[in-house]
Amino acid sequence: MLDMISNFLTTVDDFVWGIPLIVLILATGLFLTARLHFLQITKLPHAIKHLIANEKSGEDGEVSSFAALCTALSATIGTGNIVGVATAIVAGGPGALFWMWIAALVGTATKYSECLLAVKYRVVAEDGHIIGGPFYYIENGMGKSWKWLAKIFAFMGVCVGLFGIGTFTQINGITSAVHNFFDANNAHTVQLFGMDYSWSV
Repeated sequence: MLDMISNFLTTVDDFVWGIPLIVLILATGLFLTARLHFLQITKLPHAIKHLIANEKSGEDGEVSSFAALCTALSATIGTGNIVGVATAIVAGGPGALFWMWIAALVGTATKYSECLLAVKYRVVAEDGHIIGGPFYYIENGMGKSWKWLAKIFAFMGVCVGLFGIGTFTQINGITSAVHNFFDANNAHTVQLFGMDYSWSV
């Protein structure tokens, strides 16, 4: 039974993460890049200008451009960006890095569009908190008839959190580090227990 489920998931994984997804990501990025008139290139000086401007965070919750960038990067860059690049180079050779740059270049337009929609269709809750994201711009931007899509997105997000799908890389890194450290044949383990033994004596 488990073998059948594993084979099914492998088939789905190979299809989803194969050519169709690559074409979809690149095609979406190229389309948005063209529609936004190469925003990620033409507006780069403008972005850098505001990034290095001497702004201060306000007392009423306003943050500087640099603080906003750091906040956005902290939620985007993680272990996967480090391990993922190394894995891509090992699996596909140095050429994988070039294609990652190309995907990132056109993907910038996709990310910009996502953030723009999140800001445009955000709502203010009764307690004053500002709430936004895919759930809101799907429902408010695409119309009430698309609310089912927002619910599916929310359900998938819950599944990612419950099953640890988004943290596999981090968990694997921690597990490998702990296993290597506490391995009986590992020098670190020998030193650790050796010091404990010496102190106890």
